[in-house]
Parts: sequence; structure tokens; C-alpha cells
Amino acid sequence: MAKLTEVRWHGRGGQGAKTAGYVLAVAAAQQGWTVQAFPEYGAERRGAPMRSYVRISDAPIRLRSGIDNPDIVIVLDPSLIATESVLSGLPDGGLLIINTDQSPQEVAESLGNPNVKLYTVNASAISVDTIGRDIPNTPMLGALAKVSDLLELDITLKAVEEQLSGRLPAPVVEGNKEAIRRAYEEVQVA
Repeated sequence: MAKLTEVRWHGRGGQGAKTAGYVLAVAAAQQGWTVQAFPEYGAERRGAPMRSYVRISDAPIRLRSGIDNPDIVIVLDPSLIATESVLSGLPDGGLLIINTDQSPQEVAESLGNPNVKLYTVNASAISVDTIGRDIPNTPMLGALAKVSDLLELDITLKAVEEQLSGRLPAPVVEGNKEAIRRAYEEVQVA
């Protein structure tokens, strides 16, 4: 039976969920996986809630729908926890990674102690420190690389460089790579 991992990103327009999903797919493909990545928008404007989906498998992927039962949920904006169903479909033991300055224990209490593997990282602060803007997508890739078996750190860094070079100035690309490294080291578990 094929191994399929589904990742659902929750973010707002402009936070980089679409780009992060594509970078995740590129990194997974470079590791030999079959991948699928696509965004889902509501109102297409900066700041509007949106989702990005990534499927990673060791066999061809024939599904062509959004992800209702993810193995991993990544939340770029913690305010979405109150307005979106970020835990919807996440099974017991699933991975939940949240961009917040709160500890995993504080978040678990506010969520009613869900039976998931909960991780937090202050990706916003990391991105401000490393690239000068609150775009938490690449730090969240670093956290994902640390807490899951989907990504290797060096391949993630290479994928980010490939995807961002040419679109962004070299110092910004390097800042994003540093953000990944920092989040890899700073992610916290409940």
C-alpha cells in the first residue's frame, strides 16, 4: 500500500502559504517522492484567509481535491485558530505546527488539549529578524523539517534557494535560509 502524507497550510494572503507549499513539494520531489501542491483562495486579497495543500506519496497521486483529513496542519497566523477550523480532520496523533510566541503548553490549553503532536515556533519574529518582514512561511518549513520525516534540512535549504533565487535579491534568499535554520533549532514541542 502506498504511503501518502497530506499537509494543509492555513495562512493569510501575503504570508507565503502558497510559496511554502510549493517549496515543500519541490524538496519532497528532490528526495524522490511524488508530489502535488496547490492553493485554495477565498477572497483573493492580501490578508484574507487561505489554504495551501501538499500531498507527498511514494506512488502516483490520483486525488484532485482539497485536503479534509491532513496528517499535518501548519498555521501561519495564530488568529486563524479562532476563525477557521484548523483542527478539522486532523487525526489523533497528527502534527500541528503553529506560528506563535506562546509555548506549546499554553496553546494546548487554549485548544482544549487536543490529542495531537503540537509544536510552536515564533516564525514571525524569526522572519522579521532574518529578512526584515513578517512573512513566516520559510521558518515554518524549518520547523516542519525538524519535527517530521518528510524533509531533510539541507534539501529544504536547496529548494528554497532554487525557488526564491531570481525572484528575490540574494540577501533576502540568504535571510530565508537563515530563517529555516533558526526555526529548525527553535521549534518547541508540548
